[in-house]
Amino acid sequence: MNYTFPARLKIFSIVLMAVGFFGLAYGFLAAPKTVAEAQAMVADAHHGGHGEEAAHDSHATTADSHQEAKHEDAHAAEGHSSDEAAHGEEHNDHGEHLLHQLQNRPWAALYVAAFFFMMIPLGVLAFYAINRAAQAGWSIVLFRVMEGITGYLVPGALIVFVILLLSGLHFNHLFIWMDADVVAHDPLIQGKTSYLNVPFFLGRALFFISGWGLYRYFSRKFSLAQDQATDFSNHKKNFRISAAFLVFYIVTESIMSWDWVMSIDPHWFSTLFGWYVFASMFVTGITTIALVTIYLKSKGYLEFVNDNHIHDLGKFMFGISVFWTYLWFSQFMLIWYSNIPEEVTYFITRIEDYNLPFFGMLAMNFIFPLLILMNSDYKRTNYFIVMAGIVIVLGHYLDIFNMIMPSAVGDQWFIGIPEIGGFLFFLGLFLFVVFKELTKAPLLASGDPYIEESKRFVY
Repeated sequence: MNYTFPARLKIFSIVLMAVGFFGLAYGFLAAPKTVAEAQAMVADAHHGGHGEEAAHDSHATTADSHQEAKHEDAHAAEGHSSDEAAHGEEHNDHGEHLLHQLQNRPWAALYVAAFFFMMIPLGVLAFYAINRAAQAGWSIVLFRVMEGITGYLVPGALIVFVILLLSGLHFNHLFIWMDADVVAHDPLIQGKTSYLNVPFFLGRALFFISGWGLYRYFSRKFSLAQDQATDFSNHKKNFRISAAFLVFYIVTESIMSWDWVMSIDPHWFSTLFGWYVFASMFVTGITTIALVTIYLKSKGYLEFVNDNHIHDLGKFMFGISVFWTYLWFSQFMLIWYSNIPEEVTYFITRIEDYNLPFFGMLAMNFIFPLLILMNSDYKRTNYFIVMAGIVIVLGHYLDIFNMIMPSAVGDQWFIGIPEIGGFLFFLGLFLFVVFKELTKAPLLASGDPYIEESKRFVY
């Protein structure tokens, strides 16, 4: 049976894109253009504060007053104009830094959402290739759902590439190592310029996207051809390219994580970071497969998918959530315990300035799935899978938010109109592309040699 893209879902996705576009546009238009505007925006935010924030601002203002008084006393006592010049230069540097942070906010909101929705089909593609290479029998009935979701990979990745290109052309300050003035005064970044330079950076990005896109194209081609074939030659070709792709994927995914996320803060690094990002995209991708499958079944499609398939997806959601938590704790514990200043500042910044999203993300990505999906019966119940799935997807959006925002905007963050707008725009685009892709082929890979085993999957 072929899937028909319902008009309601099409309109809903277009409305999401429209609302999200205006939210992002507002963020860009509201961003300050000068240092004076940036300082005025921060001052207005401080005056509007209350409770603990107001007390913190009051304390900061008092501390600033004391600092200014000390400077004035020092200047009066020493009478050195050079000190005044140095103080003025420091003040200007702070103003420029503040301006860049506030200008980065809509760009960071755009980038977080673009990267998050791009990594979902990339995680699904890895899961698809693993099942192809393993010759798994249970998951064949889900292949067309996976192929539909991976239809967003190339357009989503190209959007991310355009943002990276605009960063290289200095339309924003997301990647400070792209700023020649910063590099000129930073010996640590200077030591990385042979790797962190714009041409090589963009070249690697195009190479990654091309490799992922080519595998997706040929695997989909062989999958569709197998439906009409009289032998299993296309299935064997899919097996071979899937095994080769997994080697390519695990290398390029790690380097992509270093380039597109970790290099936003070029002073910090983690040897676990590639695996950590992989776990995040993998569990989010599997969760998306479960959510799309359940939606299609609710509309009368995928009649060959039974509770056992949903149960297995639930097991993967649970297991990879625990794996993600293991990697999160391993990275956090080793860095926190060693207490090396240039490493531990990564978590200090997030705990102090991003307290709610940092610990909220941990609860959403580990505690909630653990409590809901540990029970075997719940993994066979669509309601619990959907509830846990929505929380997991939002939790890993917060995970990407925590990876990017602190380095891009510092403490000038807020989940407001630009952030919500970015999420809604790419959610709408993702839904439109994925469900449009699902209409292009039958929802059952009927020519696969293991299709009957998959349809009768019971344990």
